[in-house]
Amino acid sequence: MRPLPSPARWGDLTGKRVLVRVDFNVPVAERDGEVVVTDDFRLRAALPLLGDLLGRGASVVACTHFGRPEGRVDARYSLDPVRRALDALCPGVELMENLRFDPGEEAGDPAFGASLVEGVDYYVNEAFGASHRAHASIVVPPRLVPSAAGPNLAHEAETILTLLEEPPRPLVAVVGGAKVKDKIGLVRVLAERADLVLVGGGMAHTFALADGRRVGDSLVDLGWVEECRTLLKSGTVVIPLDARGLPSGAPFGTGGGEAPAVDFARDVPDGFTALDIGPQTAALFGAAIAGAGSVLWNGPMGVFEDPRFMAGTEAVARAVAASGAVSVVGGGDSAAALDALGLREAVTFVSTGGGATLRLVEEGDLPGLRALRESPFD
Repeated sequence: MRPLPSPARWGDLTGKRVLVRVDFNVPVAERDGEVVVTDDFRLRAALPLLGDLLGRGASVVACTHFGRPEGRVDARYSLDPVRRALDALCPGVELMENLRFDPGEEAGDPAFGASLVEGVDYYVNEAFGASHRAHASIVVPPRLVPSAAGPNLAHEAETILTLLEEPPRPLVAVVGGAKVKDKIGLVRVLAERADLVLVGGGMAHTFALADGRRVGDSLVDLGWVEECRTLLKSGTVVIPLDARGLPSGAPFGTGGGEAPAVDFARDVPDGFTALDIGPQTAALFGAAIAGAGSVLWNGPMGVFEDPRFMAGTEAVARAVAASGAVSVVGGGDSAAALDALGLREAVTFVSTGGGATLRLVEEGDLPGLRALRESPFD
């Protein structure tokens, strides 16, 4: 596979205009009457590239999506708070308005993509978390101007692919999340490449059903039972021994009710819903992670935003952090759990894009990476 091109090859950039596709889809909230960025991790992650380009004399323009305005201008998704935060961190970088205000962005419209690089000399993609989408700002610019991969994007892609192709053994994958249909392709690939695949979260209930267990009223996807049964036969996939949940209909989640959690052994009885892995499973998964040479983790073990069902995800997070293994955490809820526990710095690498990580693992490539490699410019 052709290496991703680097912006370092452009040398001095005095008088040149560079468009940088970033992922500044960051959380915001109103404080003292003003909307502000509440987590600037993604902004800070882009600073080395932005600072390097400015230092080499470039005029730098950044562009990003923000929320889901559905192809129309919506003041709720204005980038003004992000622009203020960026100005404080890196003065001198122009930030365009939300790309998704134009329907051409998500449609991959060539004309909209071309409009982004009018008057631009170079393009850099530093948005790994958006590179699994064939959106206009991702795939069109490399066809029109000399283009390169930002250092974070290149590092994320290399780290994930290296973990799959040349991992320190044993490679233990931990996969969670709510719906099995969203992760079945990932589990299929990992069942072939990893030494163990530990499955938790809501998706584990479909595997449990495939294993002949009772799952009560827990979330299942009947259309994937046979596929789960086939994966269990591989001998690589490990599912929970026990679970923790509530009577069906009891409130849960952020601000959930006060009903005490109930522990279940192998089966979840009728009238109950499993919402987390149980303590036996947490110990089993923790021991497997402790013996790993490398770990890939994507997805929580339960409804971790509810303190009653945080234990499983916390056990996995602490095991990964303490393992000494090469550890790659695939963004999203897994990264949020690490942050909540103060463990982000204890793992080897935290990806900025959960969806992009999933697709890269499943398919071995992304539209954004492919566009850079296939750019017609040297």
